[in-house]
Amino acid sequence: MGEIAERYRRRAEAFERKVAAVRADQWGNQSPCAKWTARDVVEHVVTMHGVMLTPVARKLEPSDDPLTAFQEARAAIEDVLDDPVAALTETDTPAGPMTTERHIDEVVSDDLVLHGWDLARATGQDELMDPLDVERLWATAVAVPPELMAKYRTPGAVEVYGPEVPVPADAPLQDRLLGLLGREP
Repeated sequence: MGEIAERYRRRAEAFERKVAAVRADQWGNQSPCAKWTARDVVEHVVTMHGVMLTPVARKLEPSDDPLTAFQEARAAIEDVLDDPVAALTETDTPAGPMTTERHIDEVVSDDLVLHGWDLARATGQDELMDPLDVERLWATAVAVPPELMAKYRTPGAVEVYGPEVPVPADAPLQDRLLGLLGREP
């Protein structure tokens, strides 16, 4: 198993544990993402998994149960990562051409970390992110050019992140990452 597949599996396992721990009465809880409930967070993650499958001619069958939907999405992505032809298929992305496995790594795998925190916050679970993941996401986030970051924060456009939340410079890296990405640590 390669590094990307291993990282994805570790992150997917952590995210799945969070989804499984959500009580039935918590799915409507507000998440840190202004427009999303806990259920919306999982639906977004599952939808993005489906987007990653499109270039390799695979698709997800919808499920109304968030845990089942994520488990099926996870299995489909793991199948792609285990298939050298599918994993190495070149695909066009907003960031330019890249392999399917790299696209998975840079989008849904990273999303599992951040949206895992969103889900944990919405449902009262442990919010601690893996320090290695925090370092990786921090390095990626600070490398985003300011003009692109501004576009990511534009309501009605891309709106990937909310407005930056001020966090003390000496705060833990996880808090600085969350603040940079528009979340209140």
